[in-house]
Parts: sequence; C-alpha cells; structure tokens
Amino acid sequence: MILAFNKPYGVLSQFTREAPHHRTLAEFGFPSGVYPVGRLDADSEGLLLLSDEKTLVDRLLNPANRHPRTYWSQVEGIPSAADLLPLERGGLSIRGYRTLPCRVSLMNREPDVPPRNPPVRYRAAIPTSWLELTLVEGKNRQVRRMTAAIGFPTLRLLRAGIGGFPLDGLEPGSWKELTPRERRELMP
Repeated sequence: MILAFNKPYGVLSQFTREAPHHRTLAEFGFPSGVYPVGRLDADSEGLLLLSDEKTLVDRLLNPANRHPRTYWSQVEGIPSAADLLPLERGGLSIRGYRTLPCRVSLMNREPDVPPRNPPVRYRAAIPTSWLELTLVEGKNRQVRRMTAAIGFPTLRLLRAGIGGFPLDGLEPGSWKELTPRERRELMP
C-alpha cells in the first residue's frame, strides 16, 4: 500500500512525539503498519508518501536510484537566470557535501496553494518569488541550504511531486491510497 499525504506546516514526519509543541503523523488516521518514505522537516509542507512496502521504500530512497523530487520554494528576492546557474550546475558545498545538479526555474506566477498557517513573514521592501526545483538527492534541509547559498533564503517550502506523481488535489492534512495508475506515475 502507498499513501499520498499533504503534510501541513508544523507536523513532524514521524508517529512519535519528541517535543510537546509539534504535531505528528499519529493524528491523521493512517492505517497501521505504514511508515513515512523519507522526511519533510516540520517547517516544510507538501507531498509525503507512506507505505508498508519495504522494497518500494528502498527504490524511492536509495541514492543510487536518483529518484526525482520536485519542490516549490518561496524565496526572498527575485533571482536571475545567472543566480540559478550554481544550482543547475551542482557542486555547491553544503556542510561538506557537494550537491548534484538540479533542474531549477523561476515560476511565472505563485503556485495555487492554500495560505500557510502561520503566514510567511511579509516585508514590503523585499519582494518574494517562487522557484521550482527538481532534485535527485535528499539531504537534510537541502533545498533551504541551496537557496540560501546563492543569496535567496527560502521562506516557504512545499514538495510538489515525487517521480511523476504530483501533489495536485490533496488538501493539507488529507491523504489517499494511490491507484495502480498513480503508482506507475510515481516510478517513471
């Protein structure tokens, strides 16, 4: 079984509570025996998969498989194409790790996503923009560290897709079991 979950802001990608101020996956009524496939930190939102299939988990998480993950990152400022080149080329040094190349583009408009609660801070003097990034690796807080390294800190981060499966249609806090067609989208 593979479940797609739209993880809200402030929810940990685990079932046990370590800190009293964070919500966990335990409150969303998942079937027993499923576990998160990867992680999204508490201040990130979007698509999180859960499964009870160990071989699937390995296929999705093993770095050798280079399984793509797409993120939408709201950043401070408006980067130019030249600003984004270090992300596309790869090789950024983040905590002693050199990033692989990724696909990145400035989105033409803000994605159609519900407002975050609490809202992202607003500063009239600093515009924001949205980037779409597709990575084939998943280090801790990697997208945030990558955008900060090029001078455009991430304010809001959503995982919009995994493989060919998009988050579309799931409201924050809701989940569904993937159909056979959706499973195939997940593994392009």
